[in-house]
Amino acid sequence: MADNDWKKRLGVVFSTNPEFVYQETLETEEATLAPSAQNLIVSIDRKGRAGKQVTLVTGFIGTAEDLAELGRALKVKCGVGGSAKDGEITIQGDFRDRVVALLKDMGYKAKRGN
Repeated sequence: MADNDWKKRLGVVFSTNPEFVYQETLETEEATLAPSAQNLIVSIDRKGRAGKQVTLVTGFIGTAEDLAELGRALKVKCGVGGSAKDGEITIQGDFRDRVVALLKDMGYKAKRGN
């Protein structure tokens, strides 16, 4: 039954070849760069958050697990909540200076955005 999962094949043109077997492509994640090779930008954002401020860390190149680990470390050091997804880390509140200092202590190249 797993070979006949039609949801993975949406948008595929019908084939009249009886031996045709659909092969889905697997997406690969980029390998995580060394901290000294990362160029991270720490900025603040208020858009779409009902006026609440969040600190955004963008520019991370690597796997989702490494991004989540870095986000977890920053959230613990700042003592606040947040999330890490889609290549950016969101920290609740205005912690730009503290996050830049923490990232530099960890060996990352980080600079303050806006």
